[in-house]
Amino acid sequence: MKVLIKNGRLLDPATGRDEMGDVAIAAGRIVSLGKVSPDFHANRSIDASGLIVAPGLVDLAARLREPGHEHEGMLESEMAAAVAGGVTSLVCPPDTDPPLDEPGLVEMLKFRARNLNQAHLYPLGALTRNLAGEVLTEMAELTEAGCVGFSQADVALADTLVMQRALQYASTFGYSVWLRPQDSYLGKGVAASGALATRLGLAGVPVIAETIALHTIFELMRATGARVHLCRLSSAAGIELVRRAKAEGLPVTCDVSVNQLHLTDMDIGYFNAAMRLTPPLRQQRDRDALRAALADGTVDALVSDHTPVDEDAKNLPFAEAEPGATGLELLLSLALRWGADSGLPLARTLA
Repeated sequence: MKVLIKNGRLLDPATGRDEMGDVAIAAGRIVSLGKVSPDFHANRSIDASGLIVAPGLVDLAARLREPGHEHEGMLESEMAAAVAGGVTSLVCPPDTDPPLDEPGLVEMLKFRARNLNQAHLYPLGALTRNLAGEVLTEMAELTEAGCVGFSQADVALADTLVMQRALQYASTFGYSVWLRPQDSYLGKGVAASGALATRLGLAGVPVIAETIALHTIFELMRATGARVHLCRLSSAAGIELVRRAKAEGLPVTCDVSVNQLHLTDMDIGYFNAAMRLTPPLRQQRDRDALRAALADGTVDALVSDHTPVDEDAKNLPFAEAEPGATGLELLLSLALRWGADSGLPLARTLA
């Protein structure tokens, strides 16, 4: 099958390409950009006049709900949502049921995704067995099965000795560890600590739940030399700590959720359970700091934090509602909105 996309604005942030031209595709691969040879005979032509032709998005945080949570989302539906939103590659965390702590589970998930022939799937393996925070998984076997890194998902790793051993092992073999910085005890609330949580009587999650965890992670990185990716930062104070760690030369990267980029705790309104998210929505100063950090490069990636939740699990009192929201189909449009608000060139926004 040969496809010719004609007369589009070709935009590639990785190479700096920004020009009018054509794209020739054969057997699912791009064979020519810009000026296409007249010898290329397409089975299908697409007129992209007035449109932008750009690489697909990579989403580093998308829960696909399989295995174990099929009542909240199926692999088929979530992959379809991804490609509908322009996401062609996505990373899924290991907090399935059972968790992705065995090579067979990872191979099964990748096999199913490959047969759907939609977005490319890159699973994260569980850092500890059953995400229990006690015994490390067989990282080498999980890597062979297709895992691109290792994570506890949203399950905080309270035992610093286990975390140290995990980072030592990962550093030795060159694996990356993905952690969401949150203290397991301070982070038990349901909304960001502040005036709104106090007024509504909701248990709060203070900023120090994030910053204490970050200090611990950075100290262990210094001791082990491990590469760490920080998932879904939520506070201005956390961003500042990451900025200092990068200036120090620590091998750390980070991302923020598109939810935290556009919403604040005020959007909770009067117990709107749709705004029950993890991490919780914080104050406007935190949102503004996240937006600025993404623009200046301190934050490395913007993620959808796609977390399908069953309707019945949301139709509960705020504190009892399951956290999460869908986001795959909104990632591109909300990223473009952030770029426009920030006055950034389109190529920088898509990067």
